[in-house]
Amino acid sequence: MTRDPRSFDGFCPEFLKVPGLAAVAVLLTPGLVFACALPPSVILTLPTGHYITAAALTVALTALMGAAAHRLPAMEPRVLWTRRVLLPLGLTSYLSFLVFLGLVFVGFFGQRDPMHNLMTLVFWTGVWIAVPLGSMLFGNIWRPLNPWTGPVRIARTLLGRTGSIGLSRLGHWPAVLGYAGFVWFQMVSLYPDDPAVLAQVALIYWLVIFIFAVLEGEDWLARGEFLTVLFALIAKVAPLWHVTEGRRTRLMRGWPGTQVLAMPPLSPSAVVFVSLALAALTFDGLAETFWWQGLIGENPLEPTGRSAVMWQNTGGLLAVWVLTLTLILAAIALGRRIGGGFATGPVMLSFLAIAAGYHAAHYLVMLLTAGQYTLAALNDPLMVGDSWLGLPPFFVSFGFLTDPRVMPLIYALQFAAILGAHLLAVLLGLKLAGQGARPVAHLPMTVLMVAYTVLGLWLLSTARTG
Repeated sequence: MTRDPRSFDGFCPEFLKVPGLAAVAVLLTPGLVFACALPPSVILTLPTGHYITAAALTVALTALMGAAAHRLPAMEPRVLWTRRVLLPLGLTSYLSFLVFLGLVFVGFFGQRDPMHNLMTLVFWTGVWIAVPLGSMLFGNIWRPLNPWTGPVRIARTLLGRTGSIGLSRLGHWPAVLGYAGFVWFQMVSLYPDDPAVLAQVALIYWLVIFIFAVLEGEDWLARGEFLTVLFALIAKVAPLWHVTEGRRTRLMRGWPGTQVLAMPPLSPSAVVFVSLALAALTFDGLAETFWWQGLIGENPLEPTGRSAVMWQNTGGLLAVWVLTLTLILAAIALGRRIGGGFATGPVMLSFLAIAAGYHAAHYLVMLLTAGQYTLAALNDPLMVGDSWLGLPPFFVSFGFLTDPRVMPLIYALQFAAILGAHLLAVLLGLKLAGQGARPVAHLPMTVLMVAYTVLGLWLLSTARTG
């Protein structure tokens, strides 16, 4: 039997029909209800106002109690085990590069339907969602998968090149430029899901980064390539991670954010990069809201398409980025002025927790929906009834998005991700503020954290297009 990917007949995947999960959803749903909208425009009845108020109070009280306390929880790394590296980094990277070339070929010559083309599905669902989510739990899994390290090592060896051209002096600014271009391509451009367009953009970007890395050295990737920078930063909140030294690797564990406390202060360019990561997720959610659509003169019930609002969305994205950076720097500066401590580089590290939590919450529904297409395409890439992954034929379905037992659970997971991220950011901020910071110095940052929590949860619950 072949798969009909257009079948959305209310079918709910079996893994979402678990009675225990339904019970959890009931416990999380009080009697008083308000409207709640979750993508793609599914209306539920949940007390989102109560959720948001409780989250704001929780963040505020945690920050105030932590600032007044004389001791904070210790966050120390522990070694679980040590073993040899199974596969060299150069080998795994080169294999990843070969997969990348295969995806580019499929993008150019495969089906133009993005829901049936592995280039689109693997990048947007695998690289952009699954890899960072995995990195938040198990450390930087992008490091062995990035498609540059192996080819760069081979090219520099063949060319006999050992020097650099001084790109390292630019800090993270090349990554900022690359990330800004990517965000615009994803959120504003006309065809981010077109397999051929995505393949062309990805190939050009790979070649540019490859040339720079060959000229400068593979270590430059950790500062100049935005995916490498972003995933490495997000991975710092993971409770499990690897530390590799030579041919030995150690599996470490610790409270989420333990690695953040060991990081050096962020440079000015890295501060701008982190602010862009926060602003991009904020605007991606904001651009679909009825509020934003009304602000730019669009009818949210009859959107005219991306081409009609490119300039408005470009300006909005830039404005949100500038506003995000300005508010964070202002809160840090005001805290330093009234209470001491609060150096920008160390305190900015606390926002890595928020960037990770927002990424998880924002893309959770997309992982559950587009992830089905990806799994189906990997199982039967030629659409002839094959089963390359050994999975039985199945129907791609969004039926669970209308299941009143499942959607409250999804919202609860998103709520927990955002609230947990802000609580972790508060704890990290308290530890990174410095010994000289008085309790009053945390007040501006606390106000900002509370406002950011409210904004993030409002973006999840407000009505939106799409």
